[in-house]
Amino acid sequence: MAEQVSITPDVVLDLGKKGCGDLAITLMQKMKNVDGGHVLEVRALDPGAPNDIPAWCRMTKNELLAGPCGEDNAFYYIKKKIK
Repeated sequence: MAEQVSITPDVVLDLGKKGCGDLAITLMQKMKNVDGGHVLEVRALDPGAPNDIPAWCRMTKNELLAGPCGEDNAFYYIKKKIK
């Protein structure tokens, strides 16, 4: 059974099956509209997401609070860095 978390997101993004480049570009575009300190919930079904999303967070200095978790281990919670 997938781990459940109790994080309340400020913004939600459903990436569906987008992978690699499309995943990173869409995530970057969405994050531009998220205020610093707010939490983005991302749903990603691509098999590479468990590697790609944490790597993206490390490169951009945004904090991965949880993930993969939830239904189908498809959810990630990212806290946007405060500038």
